[in-house]
Amino acid sequence: MLLMDSSTKISFNRCIRDGDLVIVYERHDTMKAVKVCENSVLQNRFGVFKHSDWIGKPFGSKVFSNKGGFVYLLAPTPELWTLVLSHRTQILYIADISFVIMFLEVVPGCLVLESGTGSGSLTTSFARAVSPMGHVYTFDFHEQRAASAREDFERTGISTLVTVGVRDIQGDGFPDQFSGLADSVFLDLPQPWLAIPSARNMLKQDGTLCSFSPCIEQVQRSCETLRSDFTDIRTLEILLRMYEVREWKMDHSKVDDGNSTACPPRKRRQPSSEASVGDNASSPAVMARPSAETRGHTGYLTFARKCVS
Repeated sequence: MLLMDSSTKISFNRCIRDGDLVIVYERHDTMKAVKVCENSVLQNRFGVFKHSDWIGKPFGSKVFSNKGGFVYLLAPTPELWTLVLSHRTQILYIADISFVIMFLEVVPGCLVLESGTGSGSLTTSFARAVSPMGHVYTFDFHEQRAASAREDFERTGISTLVTVGVRDIQGDGFPDQFSGLADSVFLDLPQPWLAIPSARNMLKQDGTLCSFSPCIEQVQRSCETLRSDFTDIRTLEILLRMYEVREWKMDHSKVDDGNSTACPPRKRRQPSSEASVGDNASSPAVMARPSAETRGHTGYLTFARKCVS
């Protein structure tokens, strides 16, 4: 996330430099991560954009192409990175991530253990939450996936906050060096119950654990294992429903006291006292409706707190 200085504080309060990673925003569903290179160009449907024109501009700037088209240059925040990163595995999205950060009580200075790393979506948010003095140790059993995640963390500037390890946490558990030191542990594993005993040993007294599972059978078995050494066990499912809010033209000539089947009555913005509906048969109305792109079930989040001995 672009480190500002040696204190590892994440900040975007500076201008874009050669070598920076920026999020090129065309529209809400069309974004891409681009590394700024002074002699490079970006070509898209809006024209050709010279990277040299980007250098020295603050994040959030609107830049123009040779054809007069434009894009926005945004900072690679964890939220935007989640939307543009390469999907090496199924990732956690913003709704689940926000609950994980909150319920695990991750704050600056925390030591967080994570398994598995996957595409690194959650890891990036963990890094911002623990900065500037905390650290995230994330593990994946797949060596190439771990190497790709390590490269991504270098690109986004959080490598001083994240250490990536290759390890089978289900079979071998977490390294003993973290015993009793972790504030929080996050598990995204096929059989999380196998790693729960090791996670318990890593946690401080009153430390918190979260397990993400796509199937309820995984949740049930994990909860059985958690009962012996954990308390405050709870499972949540986050269902996010997006809405589209936009202005439409209403044809009042087709509305018949709310009884017309062609144009059913809807809530709409009230016209001003100076305007008359009769003056214009078609007037704008602000309407909201569920988005067709709304995602459903992603998985179950099980939280628990280590019992105090």
